[in-house]
Amino acid sequence: MAETRKKSRPEFRNIGIGQILSYRLPLPGIVSILHRISGALLFLSLPFSLYLFEQSLASAQSFEVLKGFASGALVKLSLLLIIWAFIFHCFAGLRHLLMDLHCGVAKTSSKRTAAVVFALSSIVTLAIALKLFGIY
Repeated sequence: MAETRKKSRPEFRNIGIGQILSYRLPLPGIVSILHRISGALLFLSLPFSLYLFEQSLASAQSFEVLKGFASGALVKLSLLLIIWAFIFHCFAGLRHLLMDLHCGVAKTSSKRTAAVVFALSSIVTLAIALKLFGIY
């Protein structure tokens, strides 16, 4: 019987954290990772958001208390983070749905749709931030 030889596979053992952190991900990869991060953020903030929604509907007095609570700058920034997560997750989800329909799967169109996701989510988030902080 002929003995089959095992091909030796290269081993990479000395990969440092600097090499991992210096890797430059393409734009569609960044959109994909941020889509996951925004989804996780939305999932983790859901109990808090539902609690605030329930308290706002309980009575007029609890609504006024929440209105006063939401007037702080730190609370507005955290609300803006949740709003960004929702907007970005929505646009990136639409991009993924288009990719499921085999639209925008090529490398050039994938980069273009990733840039559109960044642009649209940034513009909408900026408009909401201006309204949230009372600039207009």
